[in-house]
Amino acid sequence: MGTISARKRQDGSTGYTAQILRKKGGKIVWREAKTFDREREAKAWIRFREAELDRPGALERVNAKTFTLADAIDRYNKEKNEIGRTKAQVLDTIKNFAIADMNCDRIKSDDIVAFAQELLAGGRQPQTVANYISHLAAIFRIARPAWGMPLDQSAMKDAQVVLRDLGTTTRSTKRDRRPTLAELDLIMNHFVDRKTRVPQSSPMHKIVAFAIFSTRRQEEISRITWADLDIPHNRVLVRDMKHPGQKKGNDVWVELPPEAIRIIESMPKKKDRIFPYGTDAISAAFTRACQYLHIDDLHFHDLRHEGVSRLFEMGRTIPLAASVSGHRSWNSLQRYSHLRETGDKLDGWKWLDVCCADTK
Repeated sequence: MGTISARKRQDGSTGYTAQILRKKGGKIVWREAKTFDREREAKAWIRFREAELDRPGALERVNAKTFTLADAIDRYNKEKNEIGRTKAQVLDTIKNFAIADMNCDRIKSDDIVAFAQELLAGGRQPQTVANYISHLAAIFRIARPAWGMPLDQSAMKDAQVVLRDLGTTTRSTKRDRRPTLAELDLIMNHFVDRKTRVPQSSPMHKIVAFAIFSTRRQEEISRITWADLDIPHNRVLVRDMKHPGQKKGNDVWVELPPEAIRIIESMPKKKDRIFPYGTDAISAAFTRACQYLHIDDLHFHDLRHEGVSRLFEMGRTIPLAASVSGHRSWNSLQRYSHLRETGDKLDGWKWLDVCCADTK
């Protein structure tokens, strides 16, 4: 039974503090108090709250530890064995939004929709918003069964349907940007000149050329070791190749075209890795060069697209192109099927000889 105590306030008025106390096994398991201006309001509140607490499981629910979405994000980042850099950045960014401060059990589908629309209003594209929601959905899938954090997976699924229907999220569009020969001339000349002026700088001209001829991603390039190389069979072992469902252990042997092998053979064997440079440094150097040269909307990853496109223009079939690119699903290469066999765009390319003529 609740109790009410009356106390005089500094302004001369009377406050009525209603208190509810519940014990179990002689120990206090719940204590709650609230102050009202009128005694009848305090009595009404006691009746209402005691009726709520008498319901089955009510005490267990009110005593349950509360978790915010930010707590779930931190737990995910801590316990997930492998998490990509982009995903980690997205999840950390989500913690800056109001939804991250909400208790897990209070987050409904409309809260997720509102968060996505806030992202859109902030200037992010629907494809980017879709990535945010996708990364967040991964936490909703495991938070309750793994950690007892009551995130409602059905609320996330409902929100994803709504967001697609509203156009707030859309699938990422495939980039078709390819560098022109004139742009490649500018880029290669820039990096060769930089290497001449600053000999200790990274050989970006070699890395750019290797990215095109090998069709390798920048993180794959930076991981390749001399031990991964199999020159007699014209191949290299690409470790942890990008795969949507397998972050680690996806090691794949891929064919190395002769141009890529020539570039590798021009590299010094002073370290375990063939290209011992960080992905951030490679990306930053390429981005700065494009900005300096006024080359718009060209990313380092577009070099892989250029390399795969070149293979089809040289007459390679999908299976033969996949042997170089490492695509597990040939369906992923269907986008290149429209390319006609026009020959090798880089036949006689002077910059290949420049890359391979460098002294070790």
